[in-house]
Amino acid sequence: MSLDSSSRTGHFARVAALEAAGQSFVTATVVLRRAPVSSHLGDRAIIHEGGRMEGFVGGACSREIVRKQALLALERGEPRLVMIRPDASEFPGPGVSETEVVVPMTCASEGSVNVYLEPHLPAQTLLVVGLTPVAEMVARLAEAMGERVRRVVSEEERRDLDPGAEGLTLEELGPALAALPAPALERVAAVVASQGHYDELALEALLRAGVRSVSLLASRRRAASVLELLHLQGLTPEQTARVRAPAGLDLGARTPGEVAVSILAGLIEERRGGRRDVEARGVGSSPPPPVETPRGSELAVSGSENDSEFAVSPVDGERVRIAGALHFADHEGTRYYFSCPNCKRRFLKDPGRYLTAPQPGT
Repeated sequence: MSLDSSSRTGHFARVAALEAAGQSFVTATVVLRRAPVSSHLGDRAIIHEGGRMEGFVGGACSREIVRKQALLALERGEPRLVMIRPDASEFPGPGVSETEVVVPMTCASEGSVNVYLEPHLPAQTLLVVGLTPVAEMVARLAEAMGERVRRVVSEEERRDLDPGAEGLTLEELGPALAALPAPALERVAAVVASQGHYDELALEALLRAGVRSVSLLASRRRAASVLELLHLQGLTPEQTARVRAPAGLDLGARTPGEVAVSILAGLIEERRGGRRDVEARGVGSSPPPPVETPRGSELAVSGSENDSEFAVSPVDGERVRIAGALHFADHEGTRYYFSCPNCKRRFLKDPGRYLTAPQPGT
């Protein structure tokens, strides 16, 4: 017999629990039957990623058909109507459309049953890095699209996030990604839009964690510089090949809202199997020449009473507050601080060019 009200309640509670746990599965519902078959209208089942089935939508003749078709629906991320019929040979091809499949009924009873299969996939998570106008617009529009949006900002910026926003700091990003199971990580995408503030830090965490879809808001020239720094920090070309830079589609966008639309359009194109060009690599490109800086005593900090709180960038001589510094690198047991990621890149390419005095504050 068909499911009674208590069974239906249990089915929907189970679906809700699986969705809350971020599981991928398919629900199967009998929507048409022609006797003699053992299933009834409204019979339901859940098919898990591994093929395990909970519930009942038919006997031995249709069970394996439903299981196989459910896994195909899950793989493609699209619902489908499976029509199990004794006269399947009268239909041209495998079905009447891509989402309506006709399969022969092999039981001697020669009944028929239609089963609707609906895949349930964990929500897409979009990490939006930065507290810039473009990042704000990307987050707003992505939420309107049904994405689960999580903001990634510096510790200092966290207080300026909207109180209702889900936020992570740069320090929390890597551990949060490492804690995700593989299926959940596959449904994570990221838009890095700090616009030079801490793009490299976020990209390194994202790429080391294995996030597949990463878009960087940057010009081609700056993107090449960013990727070069990532290579100097040990990332491989295979890892950085996952970065889409410049981000989005070329729509001639100018305003933050238009740029956000172009970025999200690029994500949609990527997810639907469209063309994906990675236009920035920069490994072999010639970077801008290093800034010539004074050597010797000019690298020492001045004599103010708070000098212990600061270091001096060996590249451009700028004072950098040590607490909360974003850009630093360790070389031969000493930590050096930098005023910007480009200075860090120049240093890592040729440390000996800049090291003529011990770095204060280390």
